[in-house]
Formats: sequence, structure tokens, C-alpha cells
Amino acid sequence: CVSSGEGEEAGGEEGISSGGTGDKLEGPGTTKSDAIHLQRRLGLFSGVALIVGTMIGSGIFVSPSGLLIRTGSVGMSFVIWIACGVLSLLGALAYAELGTMNTSSGAEYAYFMDAFGPLPAFLFSWVSTLVLKPSQMAIICLSFAKYAVEAFVTECDPPDLVVKLSAVLAILVILFINCYSVNLATSVMNIFTAAKLIAILIVIFGGSYKLAQGNTQNLENMFEGTTYSLGNIATAFYTGLWAYDGWNNLNYVTEEIKNPSKNLPRSIIIAIPLVTVCYVLINISYLAVMSTVEMTESEAVAVTFGNRILGTMAWLMPLSVTISTFGSANGTLFAAGRFVHCIFREGHLLDILSYVHIRRLTPAPGLIFHSLIAVAMVLSGTIDSLIDFFSFTAWIFYGGAMLALIVMRFTRPNFPRPYKVPIIIPIIVLGISMYLIVAPIIDTPQIEYLYASFFILGGLIFYIPFV
Repeated sequence: CVSSGEGEEAGGEEGISSGGTGDKLEGPGTTKSDAIHLQRRLGLFSGVALIVGTMIGSGIFVSPSGLLIRTGSVGMSFVIWIACGVLSLLGALAYAELGTMNTSSGAEYAYFMDAFGPLPAFLFSWVSTLVLKPSQMAIICLSFAKYAVEAFVTECDPPDLVVKLSAVLAILVILFINCYSVNLATSVMNIFTAAKLIAILIVIFGGSYKLAQGNTQNLENMFEGTTYSLGNIATAFYTGLWAYDGWNNLNYVTEEIKNPSKNLPRSIIIAIPLVTVCYVLINISYLAVMSTVEMTESEAVAVTFGNRILGTMAWLMPLSVTISTFGSANGTLFAAGRFVHCIFREGHLLDILSYVHIRRLTPAPGLIFHSLIAVAMVLSGTIDSLIDFFSFTAWIFYGGAMLALIVMRFTRPNFPRPYKVPIIIPIIVLGISMYLIVAPIIDTPQIEYLYASFFILGGLIFYIPFV
């Protein structure tokens, strides 16, 4: 590996210049005085696949029961599902403007640098590198392991140790794929995205068949028992938005998108409405087969659905979930590795993590660093505790990105904007993010929110002496 800024020195070393040889999954090699950098290899289809592939992970197979508990009714749960999709779309469109203004990878980090300077950007990188991105990877891989191991257990719950070791193994396999080749990682992403959409169609068609038979009783009196507590609605949003998380992942890889000013917004406009429609139809399908009580009591809604409707083919549902979560974890690490590469390239923390493999052109050190923290979280945490901590902290920074967009409309009014959203969109998303941050603290204060706040501010301890 060499630093992305050390290509000139590296180019003269013996054995560096490969003259275009090597396998097709590698880069063409480097020539003298050629800076090592990430290449633009992602087209429109790969952009859509990255968004859909990371958004549709474990959430839609885990979240429906939790969201139904927190809203109290089927009708309100549908309102939250659709509202989460609309919010994700609005947020992603605002991110598209930011991403076409600044096409360097890093998403929020790059935008905070532009709008607010290095300190807020460092605090974001501090929290994302050590908490947000690894916890996201850990949650997805734990979900993958749970469903994968359940396929081999019939009479009892799978042992925790086996689940966690399976999650660690999944992280290591995904790490190898992403370190070995960008083309291999994107191929896995594209194939698994197509496979999970097929699995979703199986659920939708199964539910449609039951609805055609007249199983609509669970869709009657849809708003009966609705909870209107502000805190419950906010935490219901957390549960729903976890299923949608990944809507901003394309902004972490803008340096590798072909023609980003067009393909970035196009990918968002195609992918997020597609995911929203899929989620609503999947929930309708679940309710065509299960009652609300059965859904709230089920830890694996998709498996219960498969047992009810697929008969001897019920094994397809655990398989579908494992495919979905593996693909989502692959896309998550793909984006997170670029983020780590980008922030350390700016001199925040260790320089070695900004290095790129000299032939494969993958940010291998950043990928390895991120995976090691994810492994530690898998071995020490649980899914539920990680989701709440992740959601609260993430929306602080999503709101910060909206504020950055609004600020730069005034501080950089003439800056080139190949794609521009109406100013009302970031204002709406900023208002909702403030609600999602404040409402749970007021309604049901938890010590985890205080820990998250202290952890963010704790970055100052390292910033002042080292940066």
C-alpha cells in the first residue's frame, strides 16, 4: 500500500510499475510520477445497487415487529414506513446537491469541512470511525449470523457464541472481498441486490395470494390502538429509519462514480422510491399472513411468514435474509472503507489509514481498521442496544449536513452546483432531525443518550493536542 499522496516517490520503486499486467480484478498498475488514487468505476446501475443493496438489509426483516409495538396500530405503522421513505428521499436529494458540489468521498466529513471547518469535521470523523460505521456493520452481520445459524437449529435458540463467531466470519469474508478488488466487491453488490429483490418479490407475491383469498382482517380498523406519544413516535422513526439507513452511502464513494453530477441524483431518485414501495408491500404481505399479535411476538417475522405460506420451501426465507444481510454488509464496508480513507487522508488521526493498495487500488488499511472495530462490537454487544445508540447519534450528524447545505447557500452562493434542491427540503429534514434527537430525550430519557453526547465531545480531548 502507498499513501494517496505518495505516488511520485512510490512510482520509482522497484517492482511498482506493472505495465498493465496482472489479473482483471486489479488496477492496471502504476507508472512513474503517477499518483495512486481511487478510480471511477461505478456507473448508474452500480450506484442504484449500492443504495438498494445497503438499504435493504436486515431492517425490513427485523424492524416491522418493533415498529408495530411502538406505534400501537397497523395504520400508524404504515404512516411511519412511508414517512421514513419520504424523509430518506428528501435527505438523499439534499445530499445529492452536497455531493455534486464537493465530489470527494467522505460525505458529511467533506461537507462539514467546507461549511464549518476542521473541528466539526473531526468530531464527525471521530464518532463515525469508532462508533457509527462499525456499529452499522456489526448490527447487519449479527442479523446475518442469527438467520444463518437458525437454519441449522430446530428445537432451541442458537447459542450466542455460535452466532457471534458466524458474524465475525462474515466480516472477515466481506473484508477479503473488498480488499481484493473493487470490481469483485461491486459484482458481489450487484448480484446480491438482484437476489434480494427476487426474495422480496416472493414475499410480495405470497402476500398477494393470501389477500386474493380474502385474508384482509388484519388490515381492518387500521388505526385502532394508535399511540400518539411524541417519544414513541420518535423511537418508531428510529426503528423505521434503521431499515432505510444507507440512503446516503453513495456520497461516501463519489470519487469512484462515473459522471457523478448526473449519476448521483439519478441513482437516488430511482433507488429510494423503489425501496419505499418494496417496504410497504412487504408489510402488507406480512399482515395478510400474520395477526398483529403474532408479528409483535415474532423476533424473525420473515421466517414466521415463510413457515406459514411456503410449506416445504420455508427454508427460502432464512436463505433470503442471509443473502440480503450479506449484500448489505458488503455495501456498508465498501462505503465505510472509502470514508476512513478520506478522513485520514486529511491528516486526522493515523496517516497509514489513508493508503491505497498499489495494484488493486483498494483502501485496504481503512477497510481492515473498520472491520476490526466491527468485530469487537459483535463480540461485546447486542442488536437492540446497538440500533438505538446508532440512530440517535446518526441523526445528530444528518441534521448537521442539512445545516451545512443551508449555510453554504449563503457563504458560497456562486459555487458551482450541478444539481440543486429547493431550500425548503434541507429545512424540513433539519427540523425533523431536531425532533428525532430531542423528543426521545424529553419523553423517555435514557443514559445511552448522555453517553452518546459525551462521546461526541470526547473527541476534543484528542483534537486539541494531536490535530
